[in-house]
Formats: sequence, structure tokens, C-alpha cells
Amino acid sequence: MILTFKVKHNQDFSDELKKAKQVADFAVKTKSRTSKDVKHIGLKSMISNQILKKYGSNKKIKSVKRVNLIIPNQGIKINKDLHEIKIPCLKLTLNYQFQDFEKVNQIEIDKEFAFVSVTILEEPLKEVNSWIGVDLNTTGHVVVIADPTSGKIEKLGKKAEHTHKKYKNIRKDLQKRGKYGKVKQIKDRESRVVRDLNHKMSREVVNVANESNSGIRLERLKNIRKTAKSSRSFRYSLHSWSFYQLNQMIEYKAKLLGIPVIYVDPRYTSQECSICGLIGNRNGKSFKCPHCGHVDHADVNAAFNIALRSDSIGQSIAERDVMEGSTDTPKMAMVHGSELTIEPHAL
Repeated sequence: MILTFKVKHNQDFSDELKKAKQVADFAVKTKSRTSKDVKHIGLKSMISNQILKKYGSNKKIKSVKRVNLIIPNQGIKINKDLHEIKIPCLKLTLNYQFQDFEKVNQIEIDKEFAFVSVTILEEPLKEVNSWIGVDLNTTGHVVVIADPTSGKIEKLGKKAEHTHKKYKNIRKDLQKRGKYGKVKQIKDRESRVVRDLNHKMSREVVNVANESNSGIRLERLKNIRKTAKSSRSFRYSLHSWSFYQLNQMIEYKAKLLGIPVIYVDPRYTSQECSICGLIGNRNGKSFKCPHCGHVDHADVNAAFNIALRSDSIGQSIAERDVMEGSTDTPKMAMVHGSELTIEPHAL
């Protein structure tokens, strides 16, 4: 598994970053991938090669705004005893506190942070006999966890809806006053809040599964934005909240502990009765089954239904990765006080 940690470097690389921008501009314009062509710019050839490779091979890029310094594996030295990562060509030493890793793949550096991409060995998948269900919502609690074996229920993310409404109103007010620069600042702040909430919720989902020795079942929400027939307010919440990010966080945290994750068909999870399996009546957040008389919170009922769905309907993460030709996905989260972000090659 590839994880990327964000580490503050406390060093001035403004001159090198300007040169990196010049190299990238040259690559976009000429599609050159030879460091000899940009030797006159004065950037270390090892870094120039990586920038040329990134921007010279991508025909879709027409211009660049910000360019990071990219250091490949061969330009990085590790001292695991001292928890140090050294980049000799930049005379930079990074102290790290994150978990043990197999190797450092590459490092990207901007004016403030170093993005350290590392390969971490995954635990083999556990064999489980039970599953927890995770229901995702745009109103009320974002996450509802249900464990059919113990009957335990956990609700997370109650303040998420308020957070979105708050920032939405602030942005509308700023737009009316023509303060578009502030609008971007508010968007960035909101994305950080969302990421932090998703991190905490995903960690709790995985903790619940780990403590109960269960697997995790999630709804396959791939096409929900195209197919959902809903109110305008629901659609706003649906598009705003990063369910994809939340699922990615659950996936990679589960992988680290060897916990299996599968996606199941979301159809009728909110309408079926989790007791008798027949179609019941949902009204807002209330669910009532006219057949067996079961009454429950609608999201709780849905979470139990997700947990009880047959394995054959879903698809494991390992199976999906094989089918899509991928074994790793970008990660976002906070772990042990060190911030993880998207893998450098995806920035």
C-alpha cells in the first residue's frame, strides 16, 4: 500500500521552486524529457528529470501555475534508527514520526511541506464470520454503523450538516460583496474541516470492525449522483460532502489491519425491513414494517440491511483492485499526529 505523509520542512526553497516552474513551462511547451535541454536553468538534473517526465508526457497540460520539487527514490537516504529522511541534493533532513515503511518512493516539496510517499506492507486479510453495515447519509448523522451480531448501533457526524450550511451561507454572503478571494479561503477551510471529520469517522468505523473481528460492508454509491431523485437541498449536500473521500479513508485504514471491505448493492436498503426482509414504510427518519410490526430509525434499519446483504451481491476491495488494475489508491487522513494527503504523483 502507498501512503503519503505531509511533513513541514522549515526551509526556504523559493529559488529552487522558481527554477522548477521554468523547467515545467519548458516541458509543456516543447515536450522535452531530457535534462540537458534545461541545464541552463540551474536546477539539479535529478529533480529536472522528474519534472520533465511529469509535465512533458502529459499532452492535456497547457500551462502550469505551481510546480513542486520532485525527488526520486535514488536521491533519498533513510536512517530508520534516527527517524530521519535525507535529501542530499537539497541539503534537507526530515524528521518523521509515522509508522514503519518498506521504502520511500519519492518526495515532492512545495514552499512549506514535503510530501513523502512510502510503501507500507499490508496485513493479510482476516477471515471473518460477521460484518458491520455502514449507512451514509446527507442529513442527520453522516455515518450510522450497525452490528447485527451484538445489536450495537453507533451514529457519527451529526454536526456535518450544520458545517455545510454554515460555510454555504458564508460563501453566499462573500460572493454578494464581491470578495471572491475570501470565498476560496472559505472553501479551503471547509475542505480541511470535512477531511478531519471524515478521518475521525473512518477511524471509528474501522475500530468498531476491528474490536468485533468483523468485516465492513458499504453501499456502492458510484452512480448515486446521477440516479438520485431528490430535493435541491439533498442534492447540494450529496455533491458537497465527500463520500468518496470517506470511503477511501475507511478502505485504507481497514487494509492496514487486514479487515475485509466490500461494497453492496444499495437498492432498497432504506425500504426493506431488517427483521423480515419485506418492504416497509419509510417516512423521513422513521421506518415501520406493516408485515412484522418492526419500528426503527430509518438509517439504523438501512445500516442493518447493508450488514446483512449477501457477499455475492458485493465486490471486495481486493477483487476490485485486480479488475481495475490497481493495488493502491490515493489516501487522505490524519494518523498518529502526522498528516497524510494525496499521493505526490496525483498532486
